[in-house]
Amino acid sequence: MASKLLFPTPVTPLAPRVPKAPASDGPSAAGLRKLVKLLSARAPYDGIFELALPGVYAIRRSHPYRQPVYATLSPALCVVAQGAKKVMLGPEVYEYDASRMLVYSVDLPVAGQVVRASPTEPYLGFMLALDPYKVSELALKVFPDGLPRRSNRGLAVVESTDDMINAIVRLIELMSQPGDADLLAPLVVDEILIRLLRSPIGVRAAQIGRAGSGVQRIAKAIGWIRANFSQPMKVRALADLVHMSVSSFHEHFKTVTSMSPLQYQKALRLQEARRLMLSGMVDAGTAGLQVGYLSASQFSREYARLFGRAPRKDITRLQKQHLTGPGGSR
Repeated sequence: MASKLLFPTPVTPLAPRVPKAPASDGPSAAGLRKLVKLLSARAPYDGIFELALPGVYAIRRSHPYRQPVYATLSPALCVVAQGAKKVMLGPEVYEYDASRMLVYSVDLPVAGQVVRASPTEPYLGFMLALDPYKVSELALKVFPDGLPRRSNRGLAVVESTDDMINAIVRLIELMSQPGDADLLAPLVVDEILIRLLRSPIGVRAAQIGRAGSGVQRIAKAIGWIRANFSQPMKVRALADLVHMSVSSFHEHFKTVTSMSPLQYQKALRLQEARRLMLSGMVDAGTAGLQVGYLSASQFSREYARLFGRAPRKDITRLQKQHLTGPGGSR
């Protein structure tokens, strides 16, 4: 097992110089109209559609959700062309629409809820999966003077810009041109990432792929938890894995995820149990055991605390909702 490194009282480093993008008043109506038209064509009905370039998605939802949808999401840039959504991370609520974009920098168990959408003006979104290696490569160019070794929240919202929307429009347009898509689309992805890195949350986004950063080390611990969520977890062993003291590990983990390692593991377990029950594969008792609960009563109690209902009642509600769509009866 790796030895622990006990860190002295940290000295706050000088913030690196961030090469700023030109000032913007936000995305223009013309740019958003183009993006709406492109996303509508590539997401013709409700769902998530992967486009020609891996890791690039178009999303459509025609009704607001009555209840949040729970999922664990990986690093990604999310941009809204039309409609609005909110994401809950623990007790925190992040709202975004066509004027703001959202960034995940680590895998996070969140609850998402489309709050503005209709059949005539559906929620339309764009998502780009963030490759830590590519982010790291470009961050070296955007931040030649280096970055501070620190942790930040793994979820952030920042104002969108016309330049970002125009780059996304050009990327999607390339999808209908196979030859250009292969050669030019990766270059436009680089542009999108550079614009993200030059945004007000650029330093935070750059931590995604920076070896040794607080975010990267917590991401390593998160990877272990996700791969072993049904097994007993020893926080000291996780701290050793990422070369932190237990107290420092707790502090960094909560800074990045807004929850403790045990709360994070619990969220993963309960989301997976819900998925298993909703698929019809197992009942509540079996689902609880499969995700690591030894006590059926504890599983039911913690499930109800997260999802608002006991397992059986929650699954019955979700199955009925599935028959009528996310907006309920209509």
